Amino acid sequence: MIVSLPERKGPLTDLHVVEFGGYGAGPAVGKCLAEHGAEVIRVESMLHLDGFRTNYPPYAGNVPGIERAAMFAITNDSKLGVSLNLKTEKGRDLARRLMERADVVVENFTPGVMDKLGLGHEVMMGLNPKLVTLSTSNQGRTGPQANRAGFGSHLTSLSGFTELTGWPDRQPALLWGPYIDYIAVAYGVVAVLAALEQVRRTEVGCHVDLSQYETGVQCMAPALVRYFANGEVMGRKGNRDPNAVPHGVFPCAGEQRWCAISVHDDAEWNRFVLEVGEPWVKEPEFSTVAGRRDNEDQLEALIAGWTSNKPREDVVERMRKAGVHAAPVNDMGDVYSDPQLVYRNAFQRVDHPHMGEHAVPGPSYILSETPGRVVSAAPTVGQHNEAVLCGILGLSKVEFEELQLSEVLK
Repeated sequence: MIVSLPERKGPLTDLHVVEFGGYGAGPAVGKCLAEHGAEVIRVESMLHLDGFRTNYPPYAGNVPGIERAAMFAITNDSKLGVSLNLKTEKGRDLARRLMERADVVVENFTPGVMDKLGLGHEVMMGLNPKLVTLSTSNQGRTGPQANRAGFGSHLTSLSGFTELTGWPDRQPALLWGPYIDYIAVAYGVVAVLAALEQVRRTEVGCHVDLSQYETGVQCMAPALVRYFANGEVMGRKGNRDPNAVPHGVFPCAGEQRWCAISVHDDAEWNRFVLEVGEPWVKEPEFSTVAGRRDNEDQLEALIAGWTSNKPREDVVERMRKAGVHAAPVNDMGDVYSDPQLVYRNAFQRVDHPHMGEHAVPGPSYILSETPGRVVSAAPTVGQHNEAVLCGILGLSKVEFEELQLSEVLK
């Protein structure tokens, strides 16, 4: 019995996408397209599983398993999953057949892998001259570092984030997870849509070569401008800001409860003074930006003393009512239950055969007429083999059964 395919709705329902690769940068592009209606067929193999399945905790219920990996689950919802062994000629042939009917192919293998498999851009364009192909890799497909492997922590360090993260008297602090991957995703989605518009106008396909490194560098513009303008190399300053003072996070009542407070000018400071009402806020050394900057250590200690015995929510509410920039420092439980995110349906629930019901981050923007949505849980390995190979590619039941007995669908 062929597994039924989930109903697709949205502005991209006519779009057919084939996806190769793993981890975050490529699959998250496919996720975004799928949540807006595209048919995204994810190709993987039991012989070379996505790293998010195999070695990237957490796992549901803290029980490891390739079908229990949470990072894979939240990066691959709304897709169809097929298992093809691309080291077999038949597996590559089926991949080429998927490419022939596709509008977009997304891949984030190490540069050169698709070419070695006989599935590179030139081959794909020969099969389908109107195809858009997106290759997203660490440092792009050309240049002296193109073939150098790496992960998110390497890219955040290359891009300069790590050098600016932490305290000036301590070692740099790594950002958690594949941070640059998710910056690259936004660029990748926009690039695919722009390429599709070009195809619509010219009827000629194109190849997008996306360097994740370079997308990370784009986010370092303020620090780069300081260097371009006057040779200043910025370093770690903790939570401090070149303009706002005070600017930091301060302890509140309870275990690991913090609030962020940022005062941008003397007028805002005067509002802070009136709300706090303590004698120390009226000290003359704090009355100007320059004075607060010269005495920032003392000022931060005094603010921390004032906030430390107050509930976080009370401090934030008081600051906001007074017209002072403030926000809670949320932990993940706070984020999940945040009333703004709940109202906008930022997390949507799906039912998975191994993980049960769980939450998945949905689209991060809402289209007024055709809003995106999470269509289904992430596929298990090969979950839609028969539906795709028979229902979409038109293989007979006999052909499919022969494939199941071979190495092709492993």
